[in-house]
Amino acid sequence: MADRREKDDWNVLGSDLIPFVDRRSGRDRRKEADERAGGVSPWAEKRHGDRRCLASTALLCISALFVAPTQATEKVSFEASNAYTADSVKLRADISKPEGNGPFPAVVLMHGCGGWQPAVRHAMRAYAEYLVEHGFVVLDLDSFGPRNIGGGKVCESIRSQRDALDYRTSDAYDALKYLRSQDYVDGKNIFLMGQSNGGSVAINVAKGDAPREAQAADGGYRAVAAYYPWCGSFGGRKVELESPLMVFAGTDDDWTPASECEGVKSTKADLQLKTYPGAAHSFDLNIMPQKYLGKSLGHNKEAAEDSRQRMLAFFIEHTVGTDVDWKMTRLAKSGTPTQEPR
Repeated sequence: MADRREKDDWNVLGSDLIPFVDRRSGRDRRKEADERAGGVSPWAEKRHGDRRCLASTALLCISALFVAPTQATEKVSFEASNAYTADSVKLRADISKPEGNGPFPAVVLMHGCGGWQPAVRHAMRAYAEYLVEHGFVVLDLDSFGPRNIGGGKVCESIRSQRDALDYRTSDAYDALKYLRSQDYVDGKNIFLMGQSNGGSVAINVAKGDAPREAQAADGGYRAVAAYYPWCGSFGGRKVELESPLMVFAGTDDDWTPASECEGVKSTKADLQLKTYPGAAHSFDLNIMPQKYLGKSLGHNKEAAEDSRQRMLAFFIEHTVGTDVDWKMTRLAKSGTPTQEPR
């Protein structure tokens, strides 16, 4: 698997948003793709109804597939324990919370290698609104902007993404520590959701991979959800998970194939895999299905909606210290699918 990704050079571990111009060489990959294909690449020009989106930058055109979230958010920052790009870095995040004093369960959201680009921000805000409506505090974490490596830069090399798995695992625990310092958060019930590269980080966290100082703290995340992750993060077909994990993957994902996740078994905490026929990479992002250099990505309505409900139900089911009525009420409100994961 690694050898194949070395050949691709810049599109590894499931890049959510693909850079059009190689910042190292100045090569325009759209032009090269057009020349190989003998025509105009899907990125060069897109039509949606009577609107025309010109893909002239690394930011994808966003279609109106979701209602824009209206949840009020608070901007916060906290120190990164693994700065990576400087002597010190302050991570930034948006926090949304339900009305009242709490304490509430909480969810940390971690983006993919494209960072806080518009389509990702739009999707994360929709997740935040949905989770807040069901009684969760949400912290949407930006790992790349504060390190000046946003805008798709991390998608450009294998080394950058491998490094990201390391320092972003520290970021996840920094976010956990920050939330536990807030009076309105139930420190026993903090969950993690990651997309793509963030999903691979989520696997690391579920395995219990953590900086030494975090291992001695009050335990890890209560449960974890990984969206279309690179399942090479498991390190093999048998794994001892410290936190329950649910993986969501599309059968048409040729960036981080669902087949790499199949057959992985946990000998400790629960591991579930839910696959979606016909769904490609980034199926929960608000972008039109498309191909670039032969790779598929884009929105899949069924997968996006079903996975969101399942993730919420998974977190509710693993919440501790609450009565049965609390769980049953929230599960009923979530509209949770009744079919079993597969």
